[in-house]
Amino acid sequence: MSSVANIVKIPELRRRILFSMALLAVYRVGIFVTTPGVNRAVMRNIMKASSGSFLGLFNMFSGGALEQLSIFALGIMPYISASIILQLLTVVVPTLERLTKEGQQGQKKINQYTRYGTIVLSMVQSFFIARWLEGNNRSYAQYGEVVLNPGLGFELLTMVSLTTGTAFIMWLGEQITERGIGNGISLIIFAGIVAGFPDAVVRLMQKSSTQGDLTAFDLFVILAIVVAVIAAIIFFEQGQRKIPVQYAKRVVGRKMYGGQSTHLPLKINVAGVIPPIFASSILLFPAQLAGFVQSSWMQKVADVLQPGDWRYNVMYIGLIVFFCYFYTAVTFNPTDVADNMKKYGGFIPGIRPGKATAEYIDKVLTRLTFGGALYISAICVLPSFMQQKFKVPFSFGGTGLLIVVGVALDTVQQINSHLITRNYEGFTGPKGPRIRGRAMRQRA
Repeated sequence: MSSVANIVKIPELRRRILFSMALLAVYRVGIFVTTPGVNRAVMRNIMKASSGSFLGLFNMFSGGALEQLSIFALGIMPYISASIILQLLTVVVPTLERLTKEGQQGQKKINQYTRYGTIVLSMVQSFFIARWLEGNNRSYAQYGEVVLNPGLGFELLTMVSLTTGTAFIMWLGEQITERGIGNGISLIIFAGIVAGFPDAVVRLMQKSSTQGDLTAFDLFVILAIVVAVIAAIIFFEQGQRKIPVQYAKRVVGRKMYGGQSTHLPLKINVAGVIPPIFASSILLFPAQLAGFVQSSWMQKVADVLQPGDWRYNVMYIGLIVFFCYFYTAVTFNPTDVADNMKKYGGFIPGIRPGKATAEYIDKVLTRLTFGGALYISAICVLPSFMQQKFKVPFSFGGTGLLIVVGVALDTVQQINSHLITRNYEGFTGPKGPRIRGRAMRQRA
């Protein structure tokens, strides 16, 4: 509680948190703004009949917007898909690779390309959604008509509405990142997933009390697994491999510098929650097209890409491992780290400075990333087991819980940094880290 009180004492931090909460509230209100020309009551019944499929996963990432047939039905996934495409292209396109090395100006240019790509992907996906909604008039005729007046006019209106909604969400995320606290895109996904938890818990309790499919022991096991998963996520997300670094003594004028020992912290999971988000986005896009295009071979693709299918899990794990290594390689360059250490007289005991140091760091990081990829994969496929074993109506553990806990940890860490830099204790409490000056003043 003292940490929360310290937040109120810092005007800038208080403004940032309130600003983020206000924009997240705007996002949640927009979830209930229905696309013109549709009947969301009928769509709600269709989503109940399609629970456990890729539509359920897509609905979870959109924060329930698909079920509401909201203007935010596409969610932030087109932006994530565009980001993936741009990051992959930076490896093979020399022009984009040069932009990544131009600092802030180059990053602004890449962000602009990402926005353009988001609009293009949104137009494509919204067209298929419009056609899919029209097809539901025939496929789910027992529930009523989803689209009141199908035709070209409805398709164009839906494309404009959903594309505008995605562009607005993208703007909200960028504003939160720039003027709020935390990563805006991750917080929007976080808000969408968390918003569905209370309803999922109620449905789980109803399933236990009225239908009798779950016993008290089953509920206890589910709760224990959830707690264990949260503890495992926190443990691995905070885990580090500390490589010892020794700095040689240097004489500058009449003063001697260096000679200190420190360490290079390498996280087990450098990529954070990016791999499962990217992997889910990639699998959702073809699954979305397969579900929206009415053909036999596309239906076979949709069957393969159903969450819980072993083929889906294999592809999901493969993409998670790939993005763990890819994102780590993009964000952490062992050669640059080794060059900086050599520049300032640092070295790893027993390892020669320069190329040998870079190879050693890369070797350690590769092993750590492999362990982190296995951990993320195990957490993300847990829902398949729980849904098959306990018939849980939503994804306890797994992708949703990993994103929620990971984003919460990152946000708390940023708040903690703001508190510590202003001489306040962070959320770690009185036994946590303090800046040196404050500790010395307290002892005095």
